[in-house]
Amino acid sequence: MACKTISFLCFCFLFISIDSIVSQDISDTKTDCSNRWIHVRRLPPRFNLDLLANCSEYSLFNNFCPHLANHGLGPRTHNKSQSWYRSNPLLLELIFHHRMLEYPCLTSDPNQANAIYLPYYAAIDALRYLYGPEVNNSMEHGLELYDYLQDNEGWIWSRNHGADHFLVMSRPAWDFSQAVDVDPPIWGTSFLELPEFYNVTVLIVEGRAWPWQEQAVPYLTSFHPPNLGFLESWIKRVKVSKRTTLMLFAGGGGVGSTPNIRRSIRNECESSNFSSNSDIYVNNGEGFDYPKTRKVCDIVDCSNGICEHDPIRYMRPMLQATFCLQPPGDTPTRRSTFDGILAGCIPVFFEELSAKSQYGWHLPEEMYRDFAVFIPKEDVVLKGLRILDVLTGIPRNEVLRMREKVIELIPRVLYRKHGSSSGLRARKDAFDIAVEGALQRIDSRLKASDFDQ
Repeated sequence: MACKTISFLCFCFLFISIDSIVSQDISDTKTDCSNRWIHVRRLPPRFNLDLLANCSEYSLFNNFCPHLANHGLGPRTHNKSQSWYRSNPLLLELIFHHRMLEYPCLTSDPNQANAIYLPYYAAIDALRYLYGPEVNNSMEHGLELYDYLQDNEGWIWSRNHGADHFLVMSRPAWDFSQAVDVDPPIWGTSFLELPEFYNVTVLIVEGRAWPWQEQAVPYLTSFHPPNLGFLESWIKRVKVSKRTTLMLFAGGGGVGSTPNIRRSIRNECESSNFSSNSDIYVNNGEGFDYPKTRKVCDIVDCSNGICEHDPIRYMRPMLQATFCLQPPGDTPTRRSTFDGILAGCIPVFFEELSAKSQYGWHLPEEMYRDFAVFIPKEDVVLKGLRILDVLTGIPRNEVLRMREKVIELIPRVLYRKHGSSSGLRARKDAFDIAVEGALQRIDSRLKASDFDQ
């Protein structure tokens, strides 16, 4: 595969060539591939790799060229870092593509496949409709891909009307949900509203509440360990970290006059904080006392995107916090939810759409009471409920148990580095769980439908 010159960067993938993937099976003889076969659909580079050439084209969107380094993981946080990168969440599609080409049960025969993966960088392609010259044609997003799938080996698509296909989208569903007939166009493209793609399983960082085909998967964080040793070392650090802050909010917003949950959080933090020299003890009424804490509440101001590619700015405070507040913003979900879990910080949600009804594959809904706190935002904003009162009412032994559950989730929400060690590959990460879930959903869909075979 030839290098593609992208501004200052000659970005040459060390991917296994897609041409070689479709010409041979690469399953490991030790791997049980029963009901796990996946065929990677051959797409012209205009649907994936060529889109990366536009990484600096949109003045209203951040230049993501520097984050193409290290095969899309981004620059290392420092020269000696082996696991931490300045990753851009937009590049989840690229990371997923790379990892898919390492998947042990790939087949060149679509007839053998249990699922078909479309390596289409939908969110990156959407930038030309959201921020570029095609803004008035956003209802056409995806039609070129559909035409290609129909015109080239169209039988692969038509045999199940696309129901055995899946793809990844690294922006919230809201960005792809504009009604096709809206005139003039509003924010977003119409990809998820096109009837042509109604049967496709979509792995997306935030789904809507109703479409069956959308399944939320974790946002791309900055932690990508290459082997089991680095993962275990990080988990050990999380376990021994001293939690000197009771609750933390890392984010922006909440500075205007309009009542909302972020404003309420900022107001409560400012009014309830003790000085850094004061220790607090909180009795929860059941005989337990919280350990000495220097701060009741801490805020890491991430306004104007200053935290987006600087994990050190927020990961260190998260390691020191017992609870991480995860209020909704423009949309219900946040990458910060997964940053906090990596830090062993117990998430506090204010909407069920922020996680509970989203990430059922990675954060099982029946486990939420074991690792998370839920406080309805209406109770805080409209009824004056203090977040501090809720959190300090949780017995200390329960807090310790919840933190243990959060730490157990760490491997499930990270995307390990490509080419990782066999020991680490034995632990399912966010990619593995997403692919397994997609296979199961597609299998159930095909069994429940009357598609002609």
